Order: sequence, then C-alpha cells, then structure tokens
Amino acid sequence: MELGQIVFSKAGRDSGKYYAVVELVGEDRVKIADGNTRRIKKAKLKNIKHLQSNGDVLAKIAEKLKNGTQVFDAELYSALRFYNENQE
Repeated sequence: MELGQIVFSKAGRDSGKYYAVVELVGEDRVKIADGNTRRIKKAKLKNIKHLQSNGDVLAKIAEKLKNGTQVFDAELYSALRFYNENQE
C-alpha cells in the first residue's frame, strides 16, 4: 500500500466502494477517505486485508500527501467519482 493508491473495500459498513489511501499506519493498517461520505479529516482506519488494490495511484494527490500540502475533499471526490460511478 502507498499514499494515493485506489483501493476497494471488501468488508465492513463501507464495503463495495472505492477509496484512496490517505495515511499509512503501521504495516497492516491504513487510513482511507473518499472525499464525500468519508472526509480526509475523519479518514477511516482500515485493516489492509479488508481492502483490495486495483493498482491505480492518484499521482497528484499522492504527491500532495507526501509533501504535506493540503488535499481538499472535492479533489479527492472528483478523482474517485469515475471508479465509484462505474461500480454501480
């Protein structure tokens, strides 16, 4: 797992949706957000075994997260909108 990586939630109340990794917490946990129902300020702590990576990385958002620049919920939501709309 890496910052800005797009993941699919396989378990929990948030299952069935795409999220982006916004923080790495240890080897087996990450914080995820989608910019809409799960904001960046209140990112969900999730075990990586409950997530499935599709291999895509949001490059601009990953760069901002690595540099400590503020990432707005709107830009995260618009970046993930394509994935979540095609899921439904």
